[in-house]
Amino acid sequence: MAKNKFSELADQKTIDRAAESLNKNGIKTIIVGNGAEAKKKVIELLPEGAEIMTMSSVTLDSTGISKEINESAKYDPVRKKFAAMDRNTQGSLMQKLGAAPDYAIGSVHAVTEDGKVIVASQSGSQLPAYAFGSGHVIWVVGAQKFVKNIDEGMKRVYDYVLPLEDARAQKAYGKGSSVNKLLILNKEAAPDRITMIIVKEKLGF
Repeated sequence: MAKNKFSELADQKTIDRAAESLNKNGIKTIIVGNGAEAKKKVIELLPEGAEIMTMSSVTLDSTGISKEINESAKYDPVRKKFAAMDRNTQGSLMQKLGAAPDYAIGSVHAVTEDGKVIVASQSGSQLPAYAFGSGHVIWVVGAQKFVKNIDEGMKRVYDYVLPLEDARAQKAYGKGSSVNKLLILNKEAAPDRITMIIVKEKLGF
């Protein structure tokens, strides 16, 4: 896919402006230089023994965060529980575990300069935890995901993210993707519930 503005890293002024807005909207921000620093910061934020759900995320996979959490004996990873469960007979329990873990870790698809966040999903599986279910949410976000406003964020989702995710899904699962559900988070009312780690490099879509 040809390079366009949605693949370009935001400059420092844009990042700082968005971070200030996010903080005002109840989303704590931490700015790091690269994926390795982001991984280190995530680990620092997680208490030993914590129940953690790593959401499906190219960003988490590419930084090694998913592997670090799900294969570590330090935590209680929900995905390890999923591996031992039967979706046909325990599907309802799996939905509940994924919707309200102590910690939900993933990424988002657009962040506006006035501190709003857009998450797109085909199944919607990560949205309950992000919106309310999890006591703690950590988002790792590459600096190419910053946009002017919600309208530009929606354009980023449909024109840039969806084609890339569709191609990834075709390769991984043999079927494409679609934007079936959207979460727009304007503000977070619960203090210290959501942390966004902004990474000054291109990560994910």
